[in-house]
Amino acid sequence: MKKVAITGASGLLGQAITPALRARGCEVVTLSRTAGPGRVPWNPEGSWDATPLEGCDGVIHLAGENIGQRWTPEKKERIRASRVDGTASLCKALLSLASPPPVFVSASAIGLYGNRGDELLSEDSARGKGFLSDVVSAWEEAAQPFRDAGTRVVSLRLGMVLAEEGGALAKMLTPFRLGAGGPIGSGKQYMSWVAREDAARAFVFALEQQGLQGACNVVAPQPVRNAEFTKILGRVLGRPALLRAPASAVRVMFGEMADELLLSSTRVEPGRLLEAGFTFQYPDLEKALRAILG
Repeated sequence: MKKVAITGASGLLGQAITPALRARGCEVVTLSRTAGPGRVPWNPEGSWDATPLEGCDGVIHLAGENIGQRWTPEKKERIRASRVDGTASLCKALLSLASPPPVFVSASAIGLYGNRGDELLSEDSARGKGFLSDVVSAWEEAAQPFRDAGTRVVSLRLGMVLAEEGGALAKMLTPFRLGAGGPIGSGKQYMSWVAREDAARAFVFALEQQGLQGACNVVAPQPVRNAEFTKILGRVLGRPALLRAPASAVRVMFGEMADELLLSSTRVEPGRLLEAGFTFQYPDLEKALRAILG
């Protein structure tokens, strides 16, 4: 890979993927709503000029509205449009080039599977029900024009990405450090997680692994129940993790998002990544948290 374009470069994952690509001697072109050095302006909602991307060896698509806030009807539409319309916009513009990129690696999410209890889920598992499942299904389907044109498409279904700088873990740190952390609801729901460093490596791996295509789960091989996650996080921080948040209170605070993100159980395995030869640096939750939190 000599030249790679990336959307969402300023986000939690983009900040890790961009330097990883540059460390391999790759030129990284950032797609942004505004022009600037090393940036190409693009319009996720409509047409734009992709000519500066002629000759790109691949594209990484990360852009999307943050889902970690209460879901109003307007918020839900922004979540959907930013992913589905943004992917469609990329397809249309990039396929207009004389030489479209041969590989398109897009973020996706294990939210596709919905709330599945203790069921062990693979890439071949059926989709679930709910808003997130609908969005992720449409998001992956929006890349169909690339597949039809012969572009290798990889949809990386991300679990909860762990990083101190942002995402779900960052929101947990303050209450846990104050000794006010603990399980959510019953605590029995499975959490499928991945260290940010491993997630970033998975995107680079997907770009370079010619035989890899289709959906791939990007989660550590050892999902844990919420009660176990909170226990380990408390131990790493040296704080108690005993204050349970009742499901009813979580629903009052977060509405629909509570059932689909916080109380939902999704036990996922990274089968296709492992079969392709990918190695997780942080397969164990406690080791991952200790590395992330220093």
